[in-house]
Amino acid sequence: MSEIRYEVSDGVAVVTLDAPARRNALTLAMTAELVAALDEADADERVGAVVIGGGASFCAGADRAVLGAAGEDPAADGNFRAIELVYQAFLRVGEVKTPTIAAIRGAAVGAGMNLALAPDLRIVARDARLISGFLRIGLHPGGGHFALLDRAAGRENAAAMGLFDAQLTGTRAAEIGLAWAAVEDAAVDATAFELAARAAADPALARRMAASFRRETGNPGVSWDIGVEVERSPQMWSMRRKASQ
Repeated sequence: MSEIRYEVSDGVAVVTLDAPARRNALTLAMTAELVAALDEADADERVGAVVIGGGASFCAGADRAVLGAAGEDPAADGNFRAIELVYQAFLRVGEVKTPTIAAIRGAAVGAGMNLALAPDLRIVARDARLISGFLRIGLHPGGGHFALLDRAAGRENAAAMGLFDAQLTGTRAAEIGLAWAAVEDAAVDATAFELAARAAADPALARRMAASFRRETGNPGVSWDIGVEVERSPQMWSMRRKASQ
């Protein structure tokens, strides 16, 4: 059964994570479906914007089975590739040709925070919870987490969340500029769609503008792709350490 819902309306592709029983924690199969949905959006020239949501709970991070297996031997080829595949859930979002919006309800945690930070803009529920979460489970973050936090919220906020495990509500996220707007939970999806529809009215222009926007803005001291590599080795160490405890 598919765990990704894909719908197109008025030039907006709405991509929804749909595995509520595990709060949309990312498995390898789910990541593959997400990448395929984004490929479909890119291939459809009628699509001028993409909204990524997760229903009542945005994304609880990487599935524990994936993390557990990787911890046994992070350098083993299969485990290394498995974590790379999880990375694709959010790295592919950063490559989407159109403007992208995250519609965030419930919680975004760990790799789910990376997925929330990957789009160009965020609409959050006021009571949403945005949590780095790696410190509390004894893991070093991966996937360029620090670079993404810095790009979206600045160094001070990236330090608070990434190094000191500070949590944000949706309201606070909007106050510090990590999200464009915090609204009532029931209004998140409609607000995100309304914004996306403005770009989607002219798909060709939206795609050109998205490419220019990403080249010109939000570049941290270390770029996202370099951040992925910088974080990889200490993340593998922390996985192995955790598995041996």
